[in-house]
Amino acid sequence: QVQLVESGGGLVQAGGSLRLSCGASGLSFSNYGMGWFRQAPGKERDFVASITWSGGSTAYADSVKGRFTISRDNAKNTVYLQMNSLKPEDTAVFYCAAKYAYLRNNVYTAVSDFTYWGQGTQVNVSS
Repeated sequence: QVQLVESGGGLVQAGGSLRLSCGASGLSFSNYGMGWFRQAPGKERDFVASITWSGGSTAYADSVKGRFTISRDNAKNTVYLQMNSLKPEDTAVFYCAAKYAYLRNNVYTAVSDFTYWGQGTQVNVSS
């Protein structure tokens, strides 16, 4: 079965950095677009960043542009989210997600676009 496992979350001070990783198994990784989402307590799950199967195209939420970078390594079946200049408002559970890339060059951004989800990793940013 498909498994997505996030890691790399933790507690960091404002202005600091974290790199999240998401390892995938049970799917042909290079055929999937990948995304990162986050959910703060009492709020809906929001789009953060996504990347096409090849890594050739990316998309970001306005709130993270210039601070976060999504990347992938298809040889390692892993997608990453480098988060710099973290703010307290970035505190959330971060989830990775996968969507079969029927349209190879589409960048997907909606929760409903994605089929498979990880369990999430907690990111806490202190002020």
